[in-house]
Amino acid sequence: MSVQHARKFRKRATDAEKRLWSALRNRQVAGLKFRRQHTLGSRVIDFYCHEAKLAIELDGSGHAGRLQRERDLDREIELYEQGIRTLRFDNADILTNLDGVLNAIIYSIDSDRSLWR
Repeated sequence: MSVQHARKFRKRATDAEKRLWSALRNRQVAGLKFRRQHTLGSRVIDFYCHEAKLAIELDGSGHAGRLQRERDLDREIELYEQGIRTLRFDNADILTNLDGVLNAIIYSIDSDRSLWR
């Protein structure tokens, strides 16, 4: 995918993407820089932190089907082979439990900084 595709995705962000981005931007989570709709090879990742080698993907209703779940798994494996971990969250989780999602992100990066320790 190209940078132009990523720009289109940014302009058509879902409510969940907008909400999570407002919480991740400007190093608000664990002091880490996140990028949104970041191109990595032929992929566009919803949110990416290079320092933590962490991809965050948001799943709407379009990810419920078997074929899409298989594609998502292939994508995760491809990223894992590059040393990048992937966290997936349902859009509803972002909209109803943003604090829990942010804590899960922090926990995956540094469990000592998490409320779950």
